[in-house]
Amino acid sequence: MLKTLLAATALTLSFPALAQMDAAALRDAALKDDVAWDITEGITTEIGPRLAGTEAEARARAWALRKLTALGFSNVRNEPFQMQTWVRGVETAEVLAPFPQPLALTALGNSGATPAKGIEGEIAYFPTLAALEAAPEAQVRGKIVFVSHAMTRTQDGSQYGAYGAVRRTGPATASRKGAAAILIRSVGTDYHRNPHAGGTGFPDGVKPIPAAALSIPDAEQLERILKREQPVRLKLTLTPRQVGMTESGNVIAEVPGSDPAAGLVLVACHLDSWDLGTGAFDDAAGCGIVTAAAKRIMDAGQPRRTIRILWAGAEEVGLFGGKAYLETHGGERHALASESDFGADRVWRVDFKLPDSAAAVADRVTTALAPLGIGRSQQRAGGGPDIAALVRTGIAAIDLKQDGTRYFDLHHTPDDTLDKVDPVQLRQNVAAWTAMLAVVANAPEDIGPVK
Repeated sequence: MLKTLLAATALTLSFPALAQMDAAALRDAALKDDVAWDITEGITTEIGPRLAGTEAEARARAWALRKLTALGFSNVRNEPFQMQTWVRGVETAEVLAPFPQPLALTALGNSGATPAKGIEGEIAYFPTLAALEAAPEAQVRGKIVFVSHAMTRTQDGSQYGAYGAVRRTGPATASRKGAAAILIRSVGTDYHRNPHAGGTGFPDGVKPIPAAALSIPDAEQLERILKREQPVRLKLTLTPRQVGMTESGNVIAEVPGSDPAAGLVLVACHLDSWDLGTGAFDDAAGCGIVTAAAKRIMDAGQPRRTIRILWAGAEEVGLFGGKAYLETHGGERHALASESDFGADRVWRVDFKLPDSAAAVADRVTTALAPLGIGRSQQRAGGGPDIAALVRTGIAAIDLKQDGTRYFDLHHTPDDTLDKVDPVQLRQNVAAWTAMLAVVANAPEDIGPVK
């Protein structure tokens, strides 16, 4: 009994912040949070769209530096890096025959350009990316390729990985086979006449060709036209351009911990957005969520571990901010990393990647999250886009998984605007993140590398 009492006393003396922070009380208070909404509303109203590498993203970084400083965080700074920047231009398409009509579309990031007057060509249709990959070059050469897919809504967003390949690799595949251009069905799930933006890539030696996403109603309209079994000719005009190397950057702020040797807890989001909407769901809300939670821990007292906030730049166009962070900070002692980048709807599941020595941390986090309706899964946490490379080096991670049922209705579209954010669900996110940070940032256990 005496040994137990002495051990408990030593724990309290070694980690006073642990005794001061009541994860349940902090969680419940966060259900009335306004900071996350204030940040989300501020970015989307005062900055709007924030295409990576542009003047708008630079204004967003300046805004973020002012906001994080005003909120009381320490070591607030911008860490700039250079990137190749692409901007869109004119975007039009119309069926010329057999049934003339316009189509709604948007260029994919890194798309090549048509001449200013556009191009005309016959459509070569493929119902799947696999069908395009299997097609002989003669079926593709000189034509405007159109590739469809069958993505549907899921709570965990898992179909994005599979069907997103049509956007990520479809254009390069079409180019290798000699296509004049490519259209894809938008990688999304909504039936508004809103095309979904998103990046694509052309490896070295592969010519960038004009590449665009049709809105889902327009993609289905084009499929119906093709089913009439008449040749379909289309005029396409896309005039995006590469503007060369410009500056992006990561905005960083910290809540200093009392024990530097315990490692830091990284909480991330991304500041840039696509330029069709105002980037509320993707990802101003994520920045609001992680920042509001970190502020609640800061206001409750000094945590054991430093909490570092990362508002990553240039995520949408190639994860450049995450890569720059890893290059600059990968050698530092990170205890754990986590990211919010899947909208603003409620957290419903938590995934862990922790060493065996921190199994009790996962148990305490699970207990703290349960009153919010969040269940523990058996899946291994992988981290969000900006921290995944860091997590793959062996850093522990916790994923607070948001309900993605409607995420791909809004993702990368003109509909990604503030009115889509539900304040009640946003606060539930803040409560979940606050509870998680209260446990993790103060845990007495060593949270070391994970094999």
